[in-house]
Amino acid sequence: MFTKAKNIDMAFRQTRSFFIIAIVCIIILCSYGYYTAFKISSNAQNKIYVLSDGKALIALAADRGSKLPVEARDHIKMFHQYFFTLTPDDKQIQAGITQALYLADESAKRVYDDLKEGNYYSNIISGNVSQTVTKDSIELQTDKQPFYFRYYGKEEITRSTTVVTRSLVTEGYLRRVDQSDNNPHGFLIEKWRIIENKDLSVKNR
Repeated sequence: MFTKAKNIDMAFRQTRSFFIIAIVCIIILCSYGYYTAFKISSNAQNKIYVLSDGKALIALAADRGSKLPVEARDHIKMFHQYFFTLTPDDKQIQAGITQALYLADESAKRVYDDLKEGNYYSNIISGNVSQTVTKDSIELQTDKQPFYFRYYGKEEITRSTTVVTRSLVTEGYLRRVDQSDNNPHGFLIEKWRIIENKDLSVKNR
């Protein structure tokens, strides 16, 4: 009688242990499944599908803070390219200046107005002059806002008889603003001024 009861008690304990182990295993599997699904969902949210030439391309989203210096330098570079790349075509000049002014405040507009009043753009058109700008380096300080920058570059001015190379050094500040189609990096150049623009060399053509 006692032996039979002992066997029943042992069987009950074994059954209970089996169910406990089974429940623990189920909890572990469910937790792992939930973690895996959450990780996949998070990764999927960081992917953006871009349609290009009929093909879906994947672009990965990233924290803007980690890319801030890169975006800021590209914003500065593009502004100077739009502002200083000129051809003897009034529509091209206006298109470039208009795009540049989307990236800066009234300080850039004042520089443009001064150049226009000095017939700078009229002389570009009448003299069939082409002007390009090349970036040498950009000094950027991101420790506090607005971000101070200094741009170093060279202008190459091609006239009918000569090619003039000039230094170009400007400075200003970057303020963060909302991104838009006309301002994809979301910065605005403030207090911009030209601090050096002098001839480095003149070559005959």
